[in-house]
Parts: sequence; C-alpha cells; structure tokens
Amino acid sequence: MYGAQIAFKDFSVSKGIMGSEWVGFAHFKEFFHSYEFTRILKNTVGLSLYTLLAGFPLPIIFALSLNYVGNRSFKKSVQMITFAPYFISVVVLIGIMLQFLAPRTGIINIIIGWFGGDAINFMGTPGYFKTIYVASDIWQTIGFNCIIYIAALTGIDPSQHEAGIVDGATKLQRIWYIDLPGILPIAITLFILNTGHVLDVGFEKVLLMQNPLNMRTSEVIDTYVYKQGLTSMVPNYDYSTAIGLFKSFIGLVLLLTVNKIAKKVGQTSLW
Repeated sequence: MYGAQIAFKDFSVSKGIMGSEWVGFAHFKEFFHSYEFTRILKNTVGLSLYTLLAGFPLPIIFALSLNYVGNRSFKKSVQMITFAPYFISVVVLIGIMLQFLAPRTGIINIIIGWFGGDAINFMGTPGYFKTIYVASDIWQTIGFNCIIYIAALTGIDPSQHEAGIVDGATKLQRIWYIDLPGILPIAITLFILNTGHVLDVGFEKVLLMQNPLNMRTSEVIDTYVYKQGLTSMVPNYDYSTAIGLFKSFIGLVLLLTVNKIAKKVGQTSLW
C-alpha cells in the first residue's frame, strides 16, 4: 500500500514518492471531469455485469445437468472436453477467435454465406464486442467453474434423494428442493466475491481484442490505466494510480454492500 500514495501526489521519478508534492484528490477530480470518464465507466460496468449475469448461472446449470447423467464415461468425457479450454492461453484464444470470425476466411462468415447472408466484420463492429467477449469467456471457463458445484452436489446426503424418489418427486423437483438448497451457500459466497471484482475485467483479453474500429465499446478502466501509465508519450504514473485506486475502492464498497445484504436476508455471508 506504500505506493498507493502516488495517487495523491504530483509524482516525479527524480524526487521519489516521499519528495513529490502532495496534491490531494486532484488526480481523481481530473479523471471524474474528463470527457472519457462516462464512456470508460459505462464500458467497464456494462462488460462486467454482462459477464457476471450471463456467466454466473451457467456453471450451476451445467453442474446440475451433469449430476443427473447416468453414463459415467459420457459424464467424464463431457467434463474433460469442457474443462480443457481453461488451459488455453489468452493469446491463443484470441488467435482462434480472429481466425473463426475473420470477414472473408472465418468459418462463421462462411456459414453465413451458405445461407445467403453478407460477411460481418465481427471484431470491427463495436456492438459485437461485449457479446464476443462474454461468449468466449463462458466457453473457456464453464468447465472449470462448475467443478466446485459438482463437489458440493456430491456432498448432499443421498438419503434425501432416496426419500424424494419414494415420495414420487420428479428430477426437476429434486433439483429445486434438494440440490439447489444444498449448493446455495456456496453460490452466494462466490457471487459476493465476484461482485467485489465487478470493475475487474480480463485486461489482457480486452487489450488483445481491441482495435481502432471497436475502441468505442472496448476501452475499459484497466486498458485506460495501462495506456496512461505505461504506453503514453509522457507516462502519468500518479494519474493512472489514482484511477486504479478508485476502481479498488468501488470494488470494496460493492463487496461490503452485497455481503451485508446477504446477511440481512438470512443467507450465507463472508463474515
């Protein structure tokens, strides 16, 4: 935390952290009043919430589905196939996406052409950026994220399912009344933790997906900080540190708020 005080100083490399002049919240005000603030915050929050709301329930649904697969070999094969993409590096993943979504040679546009449609420049269209990001993230992480739910499902007392079968409960009723309550505490804990990272998006992935055509919707706080602090002609270490500290503060506030709400409604909380 020692370096975080750069956000409140007019930092000079020659003077060092302690020798630089204290300016208080000047860098925060500069960011709040900049013409890029609204766009960057909107892109960051929109992409994070899209990822959270679309990607959070799917591993739960996937784990519940696998839990009722009777064929053990098929179940393990599906787990392996869905888990494997998690080990693909971000650079390789983006390379695969660029090949699949290429306007003239990509398999997606070739299929569109078979049905008489026109080729689409997916990576160059700002409106497609968030959907491509979220869809590729779900494909890469759904197998990994469902592991903890599968582990929780195996911990449920089998006698509850046996009693449900005796009472004539269908599979959907057993999922609703036995499985979901059994994994709910873990799901709430993970949701609280994910909420604390609502302003954290995949920096490397977003940066690699960016191009001049989709910059309107792809510029987020992390990439903006990187460009301001490291790649600009005159690096603004103090300004970029202030933006990063602002993001961390918002994440902390959201984490505390959601945790308190979970505790109020009588569900599981972090503390």
